[in-house]
Amino acid sequence: MIPKSGGDYAYINEAFGPLPAFLYLWVGLLVLVPTGNAITALTFAQYILQQIWPSCEPPYEAVRLLAALVTCFLTFINCYDVKWATRVQDAFTGTKILALLMIVLAGGWVLVSGGTKFWTSNLMDGTNSEPGYVALAFYSGLFSYSGWNYLNFVTEELKDPYRNLPRAIIISLPLVTVIYVLTNLAYYVVLTKEELLSSTAVAVTFGDKLFGAMSWTIPFFVACSTFGALNGAIFASSRLFFVGARQGHLPKAIALINIHHFTPVPSLIFLCIVTLILLIIEDVYILINYVSFVEALFTLMSVCGLLWLRLKRPDMERPIKVNIILPIAFFIICAFLVTLPCYVRPLEVGVGIIIILSGIPVYYVFIYWKSKPPWLDKLGYSLTTVCAKMFMCVLQEDKNL
Repeated sequence: MIPKSGGDYAYINEAFGPLPAFLYLWVGLLVLVPTGNAITALTFAQYILQQIWPSCEPPYEAVRLLAALVTCFLTFINCYDVKWATRVQDAFTGTKILALLMIVLAGGWVLVSGGTKFWTSNLMDGTNSEPGYVALAFYSGLFSYSGWNYLNFVTEELKDPYRNLPRAIIISLPLVTVIYVLTNLAYYVVLTKEELLSSTAVAVTFGDKLFGAMSWTIPFFVACSTFGALNGAIFASSRLFFVGARQGHLPKAIALINIHHFTPVPSLIFLCIVTLILLIIEDVYILINYVSFVEALFTLMSVCGLLWLRLKRPDMERPIKVNIILPIAFFIICAFLVTLPCYVRPLEVGVGIIIILSGIPVYYVFIYWKSKPPWLDKLGYSLTTVCAKMFMCVLQEDKNL
């Protein structure tokens, strides 16, 4: 119905107007996108370096440096050629599925060959079943599945989106869900509860316990998996900032495109810089709860937009239709994830709300206020100029290559 790139940003903008859309862009810029990319890059570095320091934690500086290097490398690939980025994605997605199937098959072999401790152990002992804590548990689980809506960020670049978008969703979501659930079951079959909780790299612990001399294959494959995941996240999320700049919500230079390779180079560089800044944070993983609450809130707003448009614009052309029960059920789940953690973790919820609300004065000063003082216009122009110069430098390097 809204065949635009930008995913939830485009949908919220269409349903509720520019201010809510800008706030989604604002938290995407500050928290959602770079935090996810930073954590994925750190996971890649952790699994690679764990093999060099098998008996202890890899040095903090080494993990951060390798995470920064892989972020810059994948940004370069995405800047240089879309085909390169998609080939990397295809190759490493295949590697990821192979690695996960190895874990699933190994866990299944242990289970059928007498691994009964899975059925007899009390894995759920000490579980807090209060609804608020259940919602928080979903936050960490959903973080593993984040990326399910990334294809919607590049709708304009899809060939025949009305045919290929539903097909990709119908194939990928059930496949990923089944493989991820079976992978976690394999972990529970092989590892004890204490081993799971104490491990910083569960797949490495799993491989060491089960694969012997070939245990190195698991961290290698997992590193390949996170490498591909980071590439896909950079490819998709850079389009969010590109579309936001095209709408006038970010410096206009970020909406520029390399005319030779048709890639949004300034947006990719901009995203890379913000991700590198977040890598400096010592415990970036603590941001997961902030990220998940904010993301659940805007997902709730996005599905509200779908229901709102069905009510207010019933005659809009809808090439892809689903039964109204599905978005209503989705709305209820999102409402559960947004409201219940409020009394359990008020600090995280409060910080998330503050981050969202901090975008309101930015919107009114830099975007809505048309007769602002000249010095504010100059500030915005300076930001645009810096982005433009970065873009020209990349173009020059591209030309030299």
